[in-house]
Formats: sequence, C-alpha cells, structure tokens
Amino acid sequence: MAKFKTTATKDRHDSLEPLRTHFRKGSVIFSEGDLGLAMYVIENGEVEIRKQIGGQDTLLAELGKGDFFGEICLLEDDSPRSASAIARTDVDAVMIDQSGFTFILDHNPEIAIRMMRKMVRRVRETTKLLEKAVGHEVDVEASGITETPAAPPDPHARLVESPGGLAFPLAAKKDTTIGRSDPVTGIQPDVDFTAADLQRSVSRRHARIRRADDGTFVLIEDMGTMNGTFVNGVRLTAGRPYPIKAGDTIVFGTVGCRFEVDPAEE
Repeated sequence: MAKFKTTATKDRHDSLEPLRTHFRKGSVIFSEGDLGLAMYVIENGEVEIRKQIGGQDTLLAELGKGDFFGEICLLEDDSPRSASAIARTDVDAVMIDQSGFTFILDHNPEIAIRMMRKMVRRVRETTKLLEKAVGHEVDVEASGITETPAAPPDPHARLVESPGGLAFPLAAKKDTTIGRSDPVTGIQPDVDFTAADLQRSVSRRHARIRRADDGTFVLIEDMGTMNGTFVNGVRLTAGRPYPIKAGDTIVFGTVGCRFEVDPAEE
C-alpha cells in the first residue's frame, strides 16, 4: 500500500496556504513507529487509526470529515507515531507541518482546546483497550473517570430540525449538550444530530443550551467548534452565552433548527 506525498507552499502575505493531499482507499497514511512530521485534518473520506496491542492489530478509532489525527508529533520533538493511520475510503486531507501548526495556534488558539479534549478521550479509550488486553480493570473512582446517567428528556423544550421536522428534546437539567455521538470515544450528547447531520458539519461537542432558574435560556458554543453556530443569522463567539427564545432560528454547522418552548401553564 503506497503512501502519498504533498508539498508546502506559503504566500506573500505571511499566511499559509492549505496543504491538501489525497490518499486512495486502503493506502497507509503513516505507520506505527514512523517519525512524525505532520498532522492531518480530514476534508472528505474516512480514516482508521490502528495499533498493535498484545500482538494484535487493534482498531482505536474511525475518523471522518472534520476530524484530525497525527498531532502528537507537533507537540513532542522527534516523536514516533504511536499508531497507524489507514485510508478506509478515498480521503482528501489537509496536511499541517510544524510551521503551519504554529501559524494556526497564533491565529486560532481554540484549536489547542480541541486537541486537548481529543487527547483526553484517546487516553481513556486506550486505557480501556489495555485493560482488556491485560485482563483487569482500573478503579473508576481512583481514575477520576465517571459516567453520569443520562437525564430524562424535557417534554416542554426542543430543537426542531428544518426542513425535516425531526424533534430533539432538551434534557431535563441545567445544561443540554449538543453535538454528534461517537461510539469509539463514548461521547453521547443530550441532543445527538447524527441522524440529521449528513454533512458531518456538527462537532462532537458543539454547543450547550443552559436553562436559568427564571426559565430563560442561553446558547453557548463550545471552544474548538469548526463550523460555527448561528442564532437568527448572527454567528456566536465561542464560550460566550447568547440569549435565545422560542421561535429563534439556530444553525449548528449546516443543521438548521427552530427553538421551541411550550408556554408555561397558568
């Protein structure tokens, strides 16, 4: 299985051009143990991350549009690849080397938040795989990893996808998380747009709707969201609460919704 190469270019205005590359289905993007020189962001296609654990080839993750991988080499000098990346389908990706990575962090530090979240999820998932290989578990309380039971849906507040009309009830708690589920890392948002987001434009942790004690609502976009969140055409600033009310049009990535709240009973 052949590897494909690309080259870097830089324009005259001190900004980096996207370094796009293509990998055919079944090709090796990089192998475990290779010297890492760049990370990748998937524009189209699917990639498998695989690692040798206990003498067996183990699938760690299945990645798709908007996901990134191979970033450890940009954080640690002369770091060998800890796993292999295989093109599950034809893949179009942006390759980011050290200079490009530094430029991105200077101009968009939110990417660092996304990377830290991903590395935490990766450590947790790899720990589970290693536990399975060695035959014993880690004490969940001692590890700090906890699983909270899902809150019941709120029958009085919902996001209604347009034009399909799919209804997504908010959770009956203060914060309702919004995004896409990820069976590999175990991320399960309260509002899961997987069925409505055919373009995979919604981040796995995209936003939160927070309910105040007085019954009002605010929308907060999570740091590191790639494709943005819009309320009545206004793009939100990540991390800043934005008031929303019944009838507002909200767009998460490319998924348009109407926010509905039933009138309070007298």
